[in-house]
Amino acid sequence: MRKIRIGASFAMAAILPTGCGSEEPAKDSKAEAPAAEATTGTPKAPGGSGEGEGTPHEVTIEVEGTGASTVMYTLDDSDFEQITLPWKKTATIAARGAEREVGRLVILTPGHMTLPDGKLGAAPCSITVDGKKVVESKEGKPCSYKLK
Repeated sequence: MRKIRIGASFAMAAILPTGCGSEEPAKDSKAEAPAAEATTGTPKAPGGSGEGEGTPHEVTIEVEGTGASTVMYTLDDSDFEQITLPWKKTATIAARGAEREVGRLVILTPGHMTLPDGKLGAAPCSITVDGKKVVESKEGKPCSYKLK
């Protein structure tokens, strides 16, 4: 039963981020832009008109523990990986388009790991933005942070 709940949780978490803040619509809207703007690839300055990028931030997602686990995340991209603990990934990201107003969601959902007593338990996670830890979960809950 536990495996079914874990699998269902990962499946739902994979589905939900794709509808909220997905980068795909932004790519399609650029395809409809004038040819000169579409080929430059240079984002507009923050505060300017259009869909430029906001301030870039260095974001690190991290899962603590030992052994093997899985992780699902949305950072500069979305992925689901088999990992060896401890694990971390860093990317420089900036809010784009409408994300500059509502924020860009960073999500980290770690899987289970073998605890020192031999039982399965949730792996702890954290999110660090520009060197400052903004989210830490030791209770096995997913970590999420809205970057503005």
